[in-house]
Amino acid sequence: MFTAARLIAALCMAALGYIGSQYVHRLLPDILNFGILDYVNVGLGFLCGWLIVGPRAGRGMSAAISHGITGTAALIFWGLFVQSLNEMVHLSLRHRYHGAMEAAAAVFEIMVDYGALLLDSGFILLAVVGAVVTGFLTEVAARNWR
Repeated sequence: MFTAARLIAALCMAALGYIGSQYVHRLLPDILNFGILDYVNVGLGFLCGWLIVGPRAGRGMSAAISHGITGTAALIFWGLFVQSLNEMVHLSLRHRYHGAMEAAAAVFEIMVDYGALLLDSGFILLAVVGAVVTGFLTEVAARNWR
């Protein structure tokens, strides 16, 4: 069902996905071609906002902030998973793995490596502030537009 809270949550999480992607660009200056990292993270942010944060709006401000944090954690998890899966496919096309199970396990190893890069204090601050702003704006939208 289309609601203003879902739309605001989706747009906020999409913006957070884009800003987070731009921050990752600064963390890895030696990589020049990030491919479609920005677009994938914007799409994942939109989906996390629409499916996770938006439907839970209207339960109070403290719950809204909690839902924003949940949506942001889901965005980071799915972003890491999709980007790790993409990297595994690139490596498997170069015949780096001996079997399907080794390639499947490599997704999680790559995910841990990428996650370690995100343990930057600036990125964590960005994620927390983005989560709080997303939860707040979603709750305001749920209260004002029904």
